[in-house]
Amino acid sequence: MNSKILLVVAATIIGVGLAGCSAFYSPFSFPVTEASIESGRQAFIDQHCHQCHSAAGVRLPELAGASAPILELGGETSTVKSYAELVTSIIEPNHVISERYREELALDGQVPLDSPMPTPDLDRMTVQQLIDIVAFLDSRYELVEDYDSE
Repeated sequence: MNSKILLVVAATIIGVGLAGCSAFYSPFSFPVTEASIESGRQAFIDQHCHQCHSAAGVRLPELAGASAPILELGGETSTVKSYAELVTSIIEPNHVISERYREELALDGQVPLDSPMPTPDLDRMTVQQLIDIVAFLDSRYELVEDYDSE
């Protein structure tokens, strides 16, 4: 079976929820209990996600050729997201791009329409890596009631 199809199937499974939610919530109760935060950190590094992203509260190795601005993932948030949104952001980076991030990327007064994030090499990413990266990213968010994004 094509690895892209496997990742779409995994995204569907993850979309119905991972066990041990922290900042994110899924209304479904299908648990994927084989996720590892530490393995997700390693997969984040192996997939070179840290070329463009940092993770709140996590020290990652420096990567030659890292681009700026580095978008931090995690930290305080007032918005509850689903695992499906995290998975979708990984496998289809242009699906949703925050206005704040668009503004950070703006060059010469022009706000880009597309994310600079390349579509990941889905033939190299395993379903387990995807599950683990989602668990790692989820662990970096802290849901707060009085979050002020300004």
